[in-house]
Amino acid sequence: MRVMLVGQQWLGAEVLAMLLANGHDVASVASPAGDRLYRAAVAAGVPVGDPGRVLAASWVPPGTELIVAAHSHSFITAGARQRARHGAIGYHPSLLPRHRGRDAVRWTIHMRDQVAGGTVYWMTDRADGGPIAAQEWCHVRAGDDAGELWRRDLGPMGIRLLASVVADVAAGRIVRVPQDEALATWEPAFERPSLAKAGLT
Repeated sequence: MRVMLVGQQWLGAEVLAMLLANGHDVASVASPAGDRLYRAAVAAGVPVGDPGRVLAASWVPPGTELIVAAHSHSFITAGARQRARHGAIGYHPSLLPRHRGRDAVRWTIHMRDQVAGGTVYWMTDRADGGPIAAQEWCHVRAGDDAGELWRRDLGPMGIRLLASVVADVAAGRIVRVPQDEALATWEPAFERPSLAKAGLT
């Protein structure tokens, strides 16, 4: 299947490797310049660019069937999603609709959840609010911090879930389960920058 990958860091690079290993045609990669994913795309000969904070329709190559977001901080516009035959999916390291927001793993630990998980969902204009394509859960162990939980369970889970959903979409199996808004929670960024760091003092 012809896909576009949008993301960064370890997860982005690992998902690129997974997509290529599974025989998908990665039409292009969008990632911050110099990032680990950016460098991996260059090394693999995949066209790559830095879209900044907004991925517009002009970034989506012709014939793209699916946009895959893996640790993306670029907002994927409706126009961009519409350029891909099936739209866009992303991975969120929580059991959506719980812990929407960018620091889901840290809030999982902070709130002393005993069960965590990951979700691949269909991206919409509502942050972390689109229909669910796949989910998996894991236990939070005594003494876990956010980094340990991510490295041991939630990061590898994201690669597995994205691989499974991409394979399903390629085979014509489309799963879209609406999120239950009655169960939704939203947490802000765990640590907001100080006024000094933000240049406001």
